[in-house]
Amino acid sequence: MSRDTHPGVQCPHCQSHLALVPVPANSAAAPVPLLPITPKEEWQPPPVADVLAVYAGRVKDTATATRGAAKVRESLNRARAAAAQRRAAQKTARRTPKSA
Repeated sequence: MSRDTHPGVQCPHCQSHLALVPVPANSAAAPVPLLPITPKEEWQPPPVADVLAVYAGRVKDTATATRGAAKVRESLNRARAAAAQRRAAQKTARRTPKSA
């Protein structure tokens, strides 16, 4: 077995086998040109809405999804406003001067 094709040398990220390249004796005078390394393409799963639409036997309806998201945002904004109003009322209730 050649030491250039040793099976134990692998890239820790993509697990591809690496070849050992001998370095010339006068490496400072003549640097070895490096090959450009292309980054490994990161795989991302498809959006959840697309996957669930397939399992439900439906087509993803963008208009309905947009309306639903708008309703959720509106509901969250109302809840935030109510919570802020509740906190303000509690804060003023704590600050009221006690009658002597």
